[in-house]
Amino acid sequence: MDWRDQGMLLSVRTHGETSAIIEVFTAQHGRHAGVVRGGVSRKIAPILQPGAQLDVAWRARLEDHIGAFTVEPLQSRTGVLSDRLALLGLNAVCALLHFVLPEREPHPALYVGSLALMDALAAGDDWVPRYLRWEMALLEELGFGLDLGRCAVTGGREDLAFVSPKTGRAVSREGAGEWAARLLPLPGVLMGQGGGSPSELADGLCTTGHFLEHRVAPALGNRPLPEARRRLVEALARAGRD
Repeated sequence: MDWRDQGMLLSVRTHGETSAIIEVFTAQHGRHAGVVRGGVSRKIAPILQPGAQLDVAWRARLEDHIGAFTVEPLQSRTGVLSDRLALLGLNAVCALLHFVLPEREPHPALYVGSLALMDALAAGDDWVPRYLRWEMALLEELGFGLDLGRCAVTGGREDLAFVSPKTGRAVSREGAGEWAARLLPLPGVLMGQGGGSPSELADGLCTTGHFLEHRVAPALGNRPLPEARRRLVEALARAGRD
């Protein structure tokens, strides 16, 4: 069994004395692990940095074996190393993809979106709104997408300000009434209305985080969300207060 693809490196760990086990998110083969022989060597180890874009060739005797990768670097994305927030963002993306994706199941649309976000992180672009929209896309890909088109109570499209924590549907101020305090915030940035202020981005991450924690995580066996996401959210909150 063998194939060749491109993908972003999600994680790497030492295997034995000289090898490494890597996990990549590929365009055609999804999240996939394999052994890189000599992966801890001076020649190969610098290539195997989370977030790096790789050309990978996988080979195994049987399909259900872990198999072995040969890798060639395509893009290092080392630009994040000079930006602490961007590095936290990259780590959160890698950790969430590892957390939510089943092994060896293609998710081509999510792959394209993740690739664009990784490039924005490496370039130092205005990546935080993109990250928030990426979490929205992640929820959609997993079957927990938010329905923000109209109010779940009145059916109207105006003055949408909240999200139901149970259904993921938008609620207007009128529709919320006395229940507003029990609903999640719906900042305009979640509906594609501008880049969002720091407080709006924080509200958006609160809302997507709720569904990651209370919908996605239980479906995956009630595992806790990756610490990398919590560290990113806390760092963004501190940066917004400065």
